[in-house]
Order: sequence, then structure tokens, then C-alpha cells
Amino acid sequence: MVPLSIDGVSKRYGNVVAVDDLSLTVERGEVFGFLGPNGAGKSTTINMVLDFVTPTAGEISVLGMDARTESKAIRRRIGVLPEGYQTYARLTGRQHLEFAIESKNAADDPDVLLERVGLDAADADRKAGGYSKGMSQRLLLAMALVGDPDLLILDEPTTGLDPNGAREMRELVREEADRGATVFFSSHILGQVEAVCDRVGIVREGHLVAEDTIEGLRDSVSGGETLRIKVDRPDQDALDAVRRVDGVHSAEPDGSAAVPTVVVSTSGSKTAVLSALEDAGLVVEDFSTEEASLEEVFRAYTTEKAEVTA
Repeated sequence: MVPLSIDGVSKRYGNVVAVDDLSLTVERGEVFGFLGPNGAGKSTTINMVLDFVTPTAGEISVLGMDARTESKAIRRRIGVLPEGYQTYARLTGRQHLEFAIESKNAADDPDVLLERVGLDAADADRKAGGYSKGMSQRLLLAMALVGDPDLLILDEPTTGLDPNGAREMRELVREEADRGATVFFSSHILGQVEAVCDRVGIVREGHLVAEDTIEGLRDSVSGGETLRIKVDRPDQDALDAVRRVDGVHSAEPDGSAAVPTVVVSTSGSKTAVLSALEDAGLVVEDFSTEEASLEEVFRAYTTEKAEVTA
């Protein structure tokens, strides 16, 4: 059984296309990151998965069930942390959990769940109207965890959390995946996605423009690696020689460096690059290797590589 399958899904509002022929599959126990700029179609996609919005075309299967015709059965087996959802100001944290447990006919202990997300006994008895944004987010996560869901759908789950809270959120997500749950993690905070996700899908203007592991996406964008090579002196002829090496995409001087430094993007042999510099008469003093950041990958696929499709 595939926990989440989206097949050829589109959503149109008149002449506006919010999602266009989107297809992706999320496997059991996987943490799948769903990325895209504002207006890319992320929230619309999640709303279609949850049957809050009806697709114009295509099919969505959740835990082997049809998202439209079996939505009630699906909701009993999933946990959702929606973006922008508000807690009830007059209810305590514990009352929120009791309501969620009853609605799922589950047997969870509210206090255990609250403790798991970092809310203590005093917080449990406070009305949620007095919670900070971070505390409200923790409470909503606890509600999503009710019933040991087979699928967690988290939309911007670190909103309002401080760095420690975000780290705890990531640890909890990995714990759920280790338990066998599947996590669909939508966020614009690239560092959070990079730290926790097994695979990533990037959407732009309703299209899935990339889908791979983070390492695979880095390779596709940067062509492999970026080398920072310190040399004894600047030399244009040496740069030209490096540019002719197989696999080299670019070779430029770093004008901001304190010592002469060549920055080379290559998918080929590092040794060949270093040899080209030495053959041109330069002395290689030192070098380091850098991978493309997820921010660079994201920028490439949402701007420079707008025409790339998965």
C-alpha cells in the first residue's frame, strides 16, 4: 500500500491554474519535503489530499483509499497540522487533546502527548488563548499525533517555534518515520527540510519541477561540486585551461578572497582541475569542496530552471 499517491492532478479556478498535472508518490516510512514559493500550489495540493478542495482532474489515493469518496475513513488514520489553524481560546491544552482523542476513538493519554511536544502540566491546564504562537504550534502537533497516524501531513510545522523548538520538531518527525509512519512535510524554511527529509519535491506555478533526494537535486543543479582552490597568483590563462576540462561548468576568480582563489563548478574529476592549474604553472596551495546548498537548488528550480520538469 502506497501511503500517498497523486496522479495527474490539476485544479483550476476559472482561468487560473493553481495545480497543473501534478503526479508524485510518497513511500511508507518516508519523510517527503514539499517545497515551493508562495502561490506555487502547495496549500491547494494539501487541501485536495484532505478533500477540502475537489480536483478539476486526476486522482489522489491516501493509504490505499480514494481521497474523495473515502475521506472520513482516511481522516481516522492520518494526522494533520494545517498552516494557519487556530486553537480554541477558551479550551485548555488538555481539553484540546481530549477532544481529538474522542473524535478519533483513540486511547492516548493527553498528558503523555503534551509532554512529548514540550508542554508541561501547567501548560496543559492553561487556556489556549494565553498560549504563545510556539506553544499553540506544539499543541496542534500533539493533536496531529493522536492515534499513532499512518500518515502525518505537516504544513509549515515550525511556524512560531524558536530554534530549540524547531530542532525538537525535527526529532519528533524522525521518530514518527522510524515508527513506520509516513510524513508529508510542506515548508518554505529550506534548512528544516534539508535536515529532516528523505526526498524533496519542488513545485513552481502548479508544476512539479523536480523530485529527488537532496543529494540528487544538488547534483542536477550544480553538476556535482564546487571547488575553492587557493593558488599562488591570479592567472587568466590558467582559468581558461580549467574551463576546457571535461565536466567543468564554470571557473572564476574569487575577488573577495584575501589570497588568490579560483572557484570551479564541476561534475568531473577534481584531480583534472587541479592538474590543469598546475600544468599552467600555478602552485595549488590548498583547496576545499562545497556542495550546493538547498537554497541554491531551490533558486535554480524556481527561477533559472523554470523549464525543467521532473
